[in-house]
Amino acid sequence: QVELVESGGRLVQAGGSLRLSCAASGRTFSRSAMGWFRQAPGKERELVAAISSGGNTYYANSVKGRFTISRDNAKASLYLQMNSLKPEDTAVYYCTARSGVAVRTTPNEYQYWGQGTRVTVAP
Repeated sequence: QVELVESGGRLVQAGGSLRLSCAASGRTFSRSAMGWFRQAPGKERELVAAISSGGNTYYANSVKGRFTISRDNAKASLYLQMNSLKPEDTAVYYCTARSGVAVRTTPNEYQYWGQGTRVTVAP
């Protein structure tokens, strides 16, 4: 079993920055691909960014150049640095992990989910 606990979500003004963190426990973190999904009201859950066990990254087009995903295997932690935030980034952000080393892009390929942390970007 894997437990994921997100933190860092809050209300921020457009143009501002936030750093989300995810603390993982229960599985060999370093051998798991990890990701950040988000879900806005009335919309489907979408992949924002993902990182393989080896550090290869994937970003949604909407966040390229603004968001950076990183991981610290020694601390079993995942991060999402979000800069130049826009109102359309408003969503609940979920930390995820999968039983595999490679990045995948659909929610059903990730077996473990955190409870989510809410990010609200005011205009």
